[in-house]
Amino acid sequence: MTTIGIIGAGQIGTAIATALARHGIPATLANSRGPESLAETVAALGPSITAGSREEAASKDMVFVAVTWSKLPAALAALPEFGGRIVVDANNPIEAPLFKPVELGGRSSSEAFADWVPGGRVVKAFNHLQPQLVAGDPASDGGRRVLFYSGDDAGAKAQVGTLIERLGFFGIDLGPLALGSRLVQFPGGPLPALNLVKFN
Repeated sequence: MTTIGIIGAGQIGTAIATALARHGIPATLANSRGPESLAETVAALGPSITAGSREEAASKDMVFVAVTWSKLPAALAALPEFGGRIVVDANNPIEAPLFKPVELGGRSSSEAFADWVPGGRVVKAFNHLQPQLVAGDPASDGGRRVLFYSGDDAGAKAQVGTLIERLGFFGIDLGPLALGSRLVQFPGGPLPALNLVKFN
């Protein structure tokens, strides 16, 4: 069974943990302040979600990263190389309070993100929906809520796509990272914050 780690326990990281917990899927949640600071959070999420260190979360087969953009370098610093494991980029290159886009030199945010996770097979996903929609019931509007994903590694994308389906969402593969991540990138892409539903 694929093991899952989540680095970042803000709104998106906790929303991802909530979606996993609803299906009893085990995951290790980590933040910058240490496992003790997450005791109440994981207690509320249920028994399948445990608090761990950044290193523990990063050691899993599939690692979600959902961290404020300016804090990403510190959050991912000094971790061992990912060695071909899957890293899900759930980040957006913008942050409060100014919501000013980060200058990326013409690259997509996921291409920039990949530099911080050497050896990781990066898949862009879970960044384009509002946290309450990630955490909520994907069938609440009479169909299945759409989740987009993209990446350059077919095997990594297939595993993320399988997880998306298992969580009850309807996954749509947007192709390679350079293309797909731009479509869902906030700000700039046309797809963020759209609550799309696939009717059966």
